[in-house]
Amino acid sequence: MHSIYDKLAAYASSKAYAHKPCLIDQKKTYTYEDASERIRAFAASLQNRAYPAGSPVLIRCTQDSTFILAVLAVQLAGYISVPLEKTAAMNRIRDILEDTGARIYIGPSDPELPDAEFIDIQELDRIPPAPGHAFAPINPDDTAEILFSTGTTGKPKGIVLTHGNNIANAENVIHGVSMKPDNRELIPMPLSHSHGLRRVYANLCNGSTAVIINGVTLLKPMFEMMEKHQVTSLDMAPSILSMVLKLSKDKLGEYADQIDYIQLGSAPLVEEDKNRLMELLPRTRLYNFYGSTESGCSCILDFQHDQGRPNCIGRPTVHSSFRFVDENRNEISATPEHPGLIATSGPMNMKGYLNAPELTASVTGEGYLYTKDLGYQDEEGYIYCLGRQDDIINSGGIKISPDEIESEARKYPAVKDCACIPVPDKMQGQAPKLYISLAVSRERYDSGDFRKFLKQNLDGNKVPKKIGIIDTIPRTSNGKIQRKKLILMHQKG
Repeated sequence: MHSIYDKLAAYASSKAYAHKPCLIDQKKTYTYEDASERIRAFAASLQNRAYPAGSPVLIRCTQDSTFILAVLAVQLAGYISVPLEKTAAMNRIRDILEDTGARIYIGPSDPELPDAEFIDIQELDRIPPAPGHAFAPINPDDTAEILFSTGTTGKPKGIVLTHGNNIANAENVIHGVSMKPDNRELIPMPLSHSHGLRRVYANLCNGSTAVIINGVTLLKPMFEMMEKHQVTSLDMAPSILSMVLKLSKDKLGEYADQIDYIQLGSAPLVEEDKNRLMELLPRTRLYNFYGSTESGCSCILDFQHDQGRPNCIGRPTVHSSFRFVDENRNEISATPEHPGLIATSGPMNMKGYLNAPELTASVTGEGYLYTKDLGYQDEEGYIYCLGRQDDIINSGGIKISPDEIESEARKYPAVKDCACIPVPDKMQGQAPKLYISLAVSRERYDSGDFRKFLKQNLDGNKVPKKIGIIDTIPRTSNGKIQRKKLILMHQKG
């Protein structure tokens, strides 16, 4: 089976799975049989438009089951799906249209693009079935989709992924979380991005059920869906988890006997949230995964059962292998004191960047995707990530991970959030500086006691030379610290 649709169709033709819920959202439920029929009908209608095989198709995310069916229909028709964010601005849509050369736009409303035919995504449920329509077999090496980066800095990159990439990514997730056949996973993550989309793919490949909601801004619908559909697992970004814990307090604990696992990713997990989750769900498997759009879910850690491993990102997933290299891509024996740049290999690695051979060559080679993350592997096979090369603090030749300092600082009761950056130092070249936001008033904050706490819990060379207090630590929408903003803030004094 060479594609996500192939997997879904196999379940649809099985008596044991045909009438099992496949996709559930807040308005509709599709069984595997229903989903397969709708996908085939929509794919046939697309082929009747006679666009060349391999044509890119823009699909505006509606954050529901219909969007997933549209994505798979485009792929079954032999075209390339190009998901767009639900809130994508017109200039971004035009840029992606120009980059891909797409001539079809599927969405809930017509953006009146001069060079693309508009198809109403709601047509998917109104098109007659196409039981006799023949589709060409899907080649696993053919391009299935192009996922564009969010483009917060510079022009967004198009990550080209094959059908084989999608299957490998799904299997990395399935095996990584030990997904059970009767899994029902609540997915609030944007389906236009790799994180949410791959979790849906994984459940479809496993014969399980993906329960889709539009974020967690309103918690009542989320918990109602969990109860109504007997959700057994959750997929979240750390920022979403923080919101749920803050707004619902101990509510998640009421599902301790229902939730089999929670998987988190896309950004480091705040230590306070990690500890709270373990307290509320002591019997639940709690996973944090490492990966990227270019190389998905390549490493995973169950932090409920593998505690006491600072900076650990777990073990490689089923299709992944790791090596550690220097800046010239020479393999090295990486250690905590002398980490190497992390490189991953496996069928989940992207085909390349769209229309960017030089950029592709800058991060790939010999079957590996090379990152800017520094890390090493211990004798038990666990992988450790000390942070990005640009973030690592080089103090007198000793490389210091800002994550380690932040992890300890967050344990201090008066610290709400924090971030560590390198600053120039006359003696050591660089030294760590810590920015903190407070959970208490400035009057109640004891700077001397905090410094004493850091000295007791960190090696001497890791104790920040300077500590700054700010209202909010700058983070991206998915929770990653924006260190460049803090460096600029330091430079301005």
